[in-house]
Amino acid sequence: MAQKTGIHNILRRRIVILDGATGTELQKRGMPAGACPELWCIDHPEAICAIHKDYRRAGADIVYSCTFGANRIKLAQYGTSDVKGINRALALYARKALGKKGFVAGDIGPTGRFVEPFGDLAFEEAVAVFKEQITGLLEGGVDMLVIETMIDIQEARAALIAARELSDCFVMTTMTFEENGRTLNGTDPISALATLQSLGADAVGCNCSTGPAEMRALIAAMKPFATVPLVAKPNAGMPELQANETIFTMTPEEFGNYGKEFAALGVDLMGGCCGTTPDHIRTLKESLAGERGIPPRLNALGAVSSCRRTVLIDREGTLKIIGEQINPTGKKDLQEALRNKQTGPVGAMGRQQEKKGADLLDVNVGAPDVDQRAMMREAVKTLSLTTTAPLVIDSADPDAIEAGLRIYPGRALINSISGETAKLEKLLPLAARYGAMFILLPLTEKGVPETADARKAVIQEVYRKAQAFGFRKPDIVVDGLVMTVSADPQAPRETLKTIEWAHRSFRCATLLGLSNVSFGMPARPWLNAAFLGMAASRGLTMAIANPEVEEIMHVKAACDLLNDKDRDGASYLAHFSTGTPGKKTGPENNAPLTPGEKIVHAVIEGNRDEIESALAAALKTGEAPQDLVNTYMIRAITEVGNRYDRKEYFLPQLIAGAETMKRGITYLEPLLRENRQESAQRGTIIMATVEGDIHDIGKNIVVLLLKNQGYDIIDLGKDAPAELIIEEAKRSKAALVGLSALMTTTMVTMETTIVLARQQKLACDFMVGGAVVTPSYASSIGAHYAKDGVDAVRLAERLIAKRLSK
Repeated sequence: MAQKTGIHNILRRRIVILDGATGTELQKRGMPAGACPELWCIDHPEAICAIHKDYRRAGADIVYSCTFGANRIKLAQYGTSDVKGINRALALYARKALGKKGFVAGDIGPTGRFVEPFGDLAFEEAVAVFKEQITGLLEGGVDMLVIETMIDIQEARAALIAARELSDCFVMTTMTFEENGRTLNGTDPISALATLQSLGADAVGCNCSTGPAEMRALIAAMKPFATVPLVAKPNAGMPELQANETIFTMTPEEFGNYGKEFAALGVDLMGGCCGTTPDHIRTLKESLAGERGIPPRLNALGAVSSCRRTVLIDREGTLKIIGEQINPTGKKDLQEALRNKQTGPVGAMGRQQEKKGADLLDVNVGAPDVDQRAMMREAVKTLSLTTTAPLVIDSADPDAIEAGLRIYPGRALINSISGETAKLEKLLPLAARYGAMFILLPLTEKGVPETADARKAVIQEVYRKAQAFGFRKPDIVVDGLVMTVSADPQAPRETLKTIEWAHRSFRCATLLGLSNVSFGMPARPWLNAAFLGMAASRGLTMAIANPEVEEIMHVKAACDLLNDKDRDGASYLAHFSTGTPGKKTGPENNAPLTPGEKIVHAVIEGNRDEIESALAAALKTGEAPQDLVNTYMIRAITEVGNRYDRKEYFLPQLIAGAETMKRGITYLEPLLRENRQESAQRGTIIMATVEGDIHDIGKNIVVLLLKNQGYDIIDLGKDAPAELIIEEAKRSKAALVGLSALMTTTMVTMETTIVLARQQKLACDFMVGGAVVTPSYASSIGAHYAKDGVDAVRLAERLIAKRLSK
């Protein structure tokens, strides 16, 4: 479309300027705290139009419509359901304000809920929610779409898929990263980039959460791997509390001074987020005058990603191992589990292979009487929670492949696409639609070509057809097609010739399904390992193998060192540092777990499917129900919290562990009834997001964790008036009140609530938290500070235990 071409024309000439904050500008024009910005703007069009005009006059090329929260889920909180109408009207206001000058971006923010597999919002429901909003924006005449302030990569994917299924307009997608350089869900900048640019985003980047100083590192991390323009929209520094008001102290001049630094780092579109004004955008525009963006150096990126990790498929890099164990062929226990719709064994296999060194995990659920489409979806969800390794979606059923690709919160590798006409026609469009890499298998309807020359012809023809869908060589991995040496002694030689040609002449990543070569032969691990070494010397990139076979992993480590792909031998030395190869130096890893250990393992791994059977087994040994909670479950959830503190776990694993514990408590509940009085003595806790603040994700996480610890929780929701909180605290005789605030403008309401409580002689403790809250602020208002959900649980335990001991 013309608008898309227009944006690209500007990008070729200079850095594109975006607008600044909207919420604080609306408050300057009379919007009260706690009001729904979208509905207020519908009633006060002159205010939002003036803001749009001010940003345009300040130099913004792209102005965002005031539709950040205009989705079905958030608008329902204000009693309205006219999603399309509201988005259409607000888009039209922006269009009218700008006239024919500048571009209007339809602004799409998060729903406030986590999307499966990380939360309770079904993925397809999330896609439908965003489609409804996008339809209204398109009807309102927006030039482009912007998906912003996303903390959940899966929600960003849902919004991007919705956009791509409705329009081919220019789409920007920006994530919000914490101080540790990851989103709240644990996604790093490179994984976000790899996932979103492959899925069809026209520009990717970050906004909110940090000031420009902190955001520089995020852009610097993304740039070497970008195939699309990069976006930066930082806050005006970090918020500070002054005279009971939270303000951003970075001046327009200070903000603008960062422009040239971002230009040097390779940013292509830049604006401002919280705390920025038209003056901030004006100085940024002046700073960037004459600056041209640095075009992406890549037109394709050979990389696959999970929600928390990226693996580069580098022709010159170290050998990558794809774990082959999640395949029901020959595994009766796994077949039975899949028939019973249980994915616990899948998660366990994934964790074990990753522990043993697998870089990626092949996922195949094909077995008799198994609904592959449904089970592939569930297997992918389970592995996304339990492992960090990117996935290889493996099935003979295209529908199962699509099910896996659609739900997967990353960029997957398809195993595989062959030269068979039916496969090409079905799978190439799927791979392109979801941005997946794929394994190119050189066989046709006529069967397996016997010679390397015949395989080369198939590879070149499949690649020619793939190019029509936008694929480049970095998007493809060529399978050398391993046949068994026992059936044809010449077969391994032809496979090695294929690998060498694909690496050196065709210049593409290569792969072997290693174990095929030794089928029907004795001492198979040695044959497989020897073949791996031979292929590595010819340029092999990846191998599908069992990482639990020591011979394979030892040879892999040696090949990386001998082929000069292991700097200073660091990986080789680390691999062999645990003792003599082939000899056990510690306890047997495969020793059976005791019933108690199974309980701990299930909670730590977030394995909901296994917790009930583990508890049942422990009860049969005579363990008391309360002891199972106190001895095993509490210990396990504490370890989950410790891993979260060490950043070994992130929010998905934290929630999975909490929900596993909740399921366990529910299972034991009938047996715990005689101890109900003891449980009730843990105390009542009130939780609320303060008045004027409509954000409750953080508060909801704390509520979930506290409930699973056995506390009686009264959740007053969001935008809770101080009077309601105090009234409920009196009625329930709560031992603790937890207050949450995410907005700088509502944080001061915490103090109002606590002052009112003290005036009314309420003696309970107060616990406060939220993105803008600091320990010093909590202390200044007479409250205790909790930095996150795990800290809140520990704080609650200390405060209530202290109260009960008096």
